[in-house]
Parts: sequence; structure tokens; C-alpha cells
Amino acid sequence: MINAPDPPSSSATPGIDSSSHGNVAYLQWFVFGLFFIFGGLTSLNDVLVPKLKELFSLNYFEAMLIQTAFFAAYFLVSLPASALVQKIGYMRGSVVGLLVMMAGCLMFVPAAQAGAFGAFLAALFVLAAGVTLVQVVANPLISMLGEPRTATSRLTFAQAFNSLGTTIFPWVGAALILGSLAAVNANDLTGPNRTAYLATESEVITRAYLGIAAALAIVALVVWLNRHRLIEARAPRVAFFSAFGLLRRPRFAFGAVAIFVYVGAEVAIASLMTNYLMQSDTLGLPARKAGELLALYWGGALMGRFVGAVILRRIAPWIVLATVAAGAIAMLVVAMSTTGIVSGYALLSIGLLNAIMFPTIFTLACAGLGPRAAEGSGIICMAIVGGAIVPPLTGWLADQSSLRLSLAAPIVCYAVIALFAWRTTRLSIA
Repeated sequence: MINAPDPPSSSATPGIDSSSHGNVAYLQWFVFGLFFIFGGLTSLNDVLVPKLKELFSLNYFEAMLIQTAFFAAYFLVSLPASALVQKIGYMRGSVVGLLVMMAGCLMFVPAAQAGAFGAFLAALFVLAAGVTLVQVVANPLISMLGEPRTATSRLTFAQAFNSLGTTIFPWVGAALILGSLAAVNANDLTGPNRTAYLATESEVITRAYLGIAAALAIVALVVWLNRHRLIEARAPRVAFFSAFGLLRRPRFAFGAVAIFVYVGAEVAIASLMTNYLMQSDTLGLPARKAGELLALYWGGALMGRFVGAVILRRIAPWIVLATVAAGAIAMLVVAMSTTGIVSGYALLSIGLLNAIMFPTIFTLACAGLGPRAAEGSGIICMAIVGGAIVPPLTGWLADQSSLRLSLAAPIVCYAVIALFAWRTTRLSIA
């Protein structure tokens, strides 16, 4: 076995007062809960893609704009979110993020009443703005709550709770939102019948997100009541755009690119999964059953993160990252070149290979940032905009050729990740 190198240590945890250390265990579970929430809400988009595609008669490129609206928020909101967290602290920042997420869910009500695709996109953008703020809080906070040398393992374990959310939410969402797709085809309806159908199905989506809004309100209240458990050291004031100076560090900059392509590939595959499994030459499943199988994709990431948290304590993170990136490329090639159950389950298996990618890329890129961790998290979260760009590109390829051939786009993404893993052995953290 090859032991992972220890990150630079420090005598104090950046951004956290030493008097908070007695609450570390409690706070870690609080952060795990945040990972569960924003992971689940993000994965619900994979259920919305086939639903809104059918309701509004969209092609694949247009349907992927759902992901564009959501992940564009990461690019536009991450730095303001980072600045807000530096000003008001992690706990209060998470409360604001949860309330913004709740507002986005409530916007599904007027979107459904208007029956306009653009209104749904606006609601998703606001929801994603809240998710971005919560993620800017969660990533550096879980790294700080413990020994620096085990930060990669701890963040991987936290990501397992993210995967728990992404496993549960699509399964429930498929049952609630996709159940009627097999019974009625909106393209077969005209006039008042089509209008009534769109109104009814939009209401199905609305009820689901109203339930989520109520749950978020409760969670925000609980976090607010516990806001004093974390006593934070005052962060030094920095210029708003100073975080971009971190991109002069080659390792951090390459890490941001790796996050961009990783999120793009993961989201593109998940977004197309339901339609891919519905194809007659793959599994030929109805929409609801295909949507429920997304639980296997995200469930693989869940199990992989628990296992990865152990493996990353024993093997150098860059070796693990390079190995799983190569494995993802291999499974995509199998999915593209075969049909039937082999093709379908090869694509589903990529969830397992994705498991450790985000936390490992994040910690490899951010090693040595110290008190600038919040700034680094803001830049990394901006790079999540890959989820807004790669999926539409993949959808365009699907429109021009086929779903099978469109998998070439994520293959390129995983090749970039493998190169980043290899280059971290040669790029300085400074």
C-alpha cells in the first residue's frame, strides 16, 4: 500500500475558534445533513428532465437547459456566497442558503400556474442559488472539523450523505413525478385536453416542491436555534475578486478545471439516464421504472464514498482518482459499443466510479489554502458551472447522432480528470 501524503498541518483550525472544538462531533453531523439536502435536491433535476421534456415537447438540447439554469447559479452566486459566509459566518450562511432554497421551491407554484418552461427555469435558478450558498459553507467546514491529514477521507465520508440524498430523492421523485408518463403522451393531445393535461401534471411537480419547501423551513429553524454551537474566528477582510488570484496557483487552477468537467460528466450522464434506459435496444423500460433505476447510479456513489473514505486513508488520493477516472472511461466505452442489459448497467456503474471524485479533486486542489479556504471553496463552486455547459453539449450530440454516441462528451471529461490526478504529483500547492 502507498500512504497518502499528509496535507500541511496548522496549529489552529482556520476560521474556527478553539472553544468550538468540543462541539466538533455534533457539527460534523450537522454538515452531513446539509450534504444530504443539497445532494437530493440537485438529483431531482434528473427526474425533471424527462418530465418537462415530455410536457413541453422539448428536444434533448432544450431539455438540458434545466441543468443549465440550475448549475449556472454556481458560477454567478459562488463568489458572492463566499463573501457572505466570510461576513456572517458558516451557521448563519447556511440558514440564508436554506431560506433561498425554500424560496426557489415556492416559485414552482407560479411557474405551474403560468405553464411556461421559462418560469420553471427561473425557479430552478433561485433554488440552485440557495444550494450554492449551502455548498460553499459545507465543503470547507467539514474539512476544518478535524485533523488536516484526514480531510480527504472526511470530505469523502460527508459526500456519502450527499449520495444518500441523490439515491433517495430520485426514487421518490420518479414515483411522484414520472408515474403518469407511461399513460399519456402530451404530443397526442390538442386544444383544451392538452391544456388541462399540462395543468394537472404541473400541479404534480408543484406539490412535490411545496413539500420540500416546508421541510427546508423546519431545517432552517433548527440550524438557527443551534447557530451558537460554532464559535468562529473573525476572517480577514479580503477584496471581493481577490479569490481569482488563487487561479495563479497551477494545481488549484487545474483542480477547478477538473471539478468543471467532473460535474459536467456526472450531470450529463444522470440527465440522460432515464431516456437511455427507456430505449428499446437498452432496457426498454417505462419512464417511471427507468427513473427509479437512477437510484442505482446514485446508490453506487453512496456505497463508493463509504468504501472510498477507508481506501483514501491507505492509498495516495491521486492514485485512487486516476484509477476511477480510467474505469469510468472504460465503462462508457462498453455502454457505447454494446446493447441491452450490458450497455444499461455499464452506464449505471459509473455512479460507483464517480464516488470519490469530487472530494478528492477538491482536497487535492485546495491543499495549503489555509485561511483562504472559503475563497477557494467559492472558486471551486463556480467551477460546478460545468453542470450547466457539458449536459447541453451532450444533448446536442444526442440530437445530432444518438444517445449512445453522445457519451463521447463525458469520455473527454474523465480523460481530463485522469490527467489532473497524474499532474498533482508534479504541481506545487503554492
